[in-house]
Amino acid sequence: MLLWALIGLGVLVLALLGYWLFHITEGVYLGPSVVTLLYDWSAPRYDAIKGFSNADESWFLARPLLKRLAAVPQPLVLDVATGTGRLPCALLREAHFRGQIVALDLAHRMLKQAVLKSERYADHILFLHQDATLLPFPDAAFDAVTCLEALEFLPHARRTLREMTRVLRPGGVLLTTNRCGWEARLFFGRSFTRPQMISLLKGMGLGGITVQSWQQLYDLVWARKPGDLLRDRQPTPELSALVRCPQCQSATLHSEAVALCCPNCGAIYPIEECIVALTKAT
Repeated sequence: MLLWALIGLGVLVLALLGYWLFHITEGVYLGPSVVTLLYDWSAPRYDAIKGFSNADESWFLARPLLKRLAAVPQPLVLDVATGTGRLPCALLREAHFRGQIVALDLAHRMLKQAVLKSERYADHILFLHQDATLLPFPDAAFDAVTCLEALEFLPHARRTLREMTRVLRPGGVLLTTNRCGWEARLFFGRSFTRPQMISLLKGMGLGGITVQSWQQLYDLVWARKPGDLLRDRQPTPELSALVRCPQCQSATLHSEAVALCCPNCGAIYPIEECIVALTKAT
């Protein structure tokens, strides 16, 4: 009897551990490759699982962001860990949005879904297959940088936030999310309390920080980089001209027919299914 009780207890513990590792924390404690694999596996069903609403995305995300960028006729936006293109699609559906978007993710099948969803807006968006640890862009390149429901799944959240701040123009807007609710307590060492998140962003030199209740599991966090978005503005370049070579990090890439090429080190990054494969240098 005791043996069966111990076996039953062991099975229960393993089941709870599996639930925590794969359902709640989505593989984050098993490494980035497992997280990427799980997201790629769920990519075709991801939007249905999440139950996104176009009206809610417009009301809570796209319109508030565009309001903060109202002074910029053609804002340039970077979406980090874009997934299936949730934020880019919300922006591109807004009739008065005239800007351009760079969308980056490490889960290739998620990016393929984003490409399909945004096909009619292909001239306004560039998709990059790349992780968020070291963003391949020059300093002060974007009017807004966003990252939704992803920080706790990234291996180096603080480093990613620093990178997001680096590539943000003076006066630019940062929009991210912070895990809240009871599940946040199960992301040991990977979640932030509201005061911790505010302190972290202030330490990076950001101001105008507001935390807004949004969903059961997430807060929306808004911040702004000190400065004037309209000062010393240059014409918006071709999106591919913004991308810096991940190999040598010393030159922006040149666009060819089916690849981006580095004039400094000669690295070639193929464009596959409308996605620049920065992880596949040749």
